[in-house]
Amino acid sequence: MSRTATRTRTTQETSIEVTVDLDGTGATDVSTGIPFYDHMLDQLGRHGGFDLTVKAVGDLHIDTHHTVEDVAIALGEAFREALGDKAGVRRFASGRYPLDEALVDVALDLSGRAHVEWHVPMPEALPLGNPPFDPQLAEHAVSSFAQAAAITLHVELVRGRNVHHIIEATFKGVSRCLRDAVRVEGGGVPSTKGLL
Repeated sequence: MSRTATRTRTTQETSIEVTVDLDGTGATDVSTGIPFYDHMLDQLGRHGGFDLTVKAVGDLHIDTHHTVEDVAIALGEAFREALGDKAGVRRFASGRYPLDEALVDVALDLSGRAHVEWHVPMPEALPLGNPPFDPQLAEHAVSSFAQAAAITLHVELVRGRNVHHIIEATFKGVSRCLRDAVRVEGGGVPSTKGLL
């Protein structure tokens, strides 16, 4: 069974197409017009082991918020669709992920119930890249993805000083947990309810 999905999202602010293959090789082709966000989405595909294509055009002359949010929503919807009925998936995953001085804890459940606990205080920092990615958008991107994918997700900063490192450790950690959680190792749906 192919675990792939494509989602498009068109609003007055953005036009987005996302394709994800959960059983890919980590190949990515990402273009949002926001270089730092492209870098984070590339981490998601590569470290998640997903083939990921993201093409987005947004109203970057206003700000980057709309594009970040709408890409995350479309990606979450595609991820949820690609999971199908979740038969045989591991479902749960967690870990502790470093990037130099930054250390982030991530735990997730492909529960079908969207819930996010984000405990990642960001040090004062200038926006990253040009056009600028406001560090506060990291929470919005991760939360919008998890809500659209119907994932329960907990993210907590253990320590860190460099904002780039904190955000990148977070994206890598979420990616590795997604990779573990979607891995098929059984036959039935891992829930006493019979569905997720």
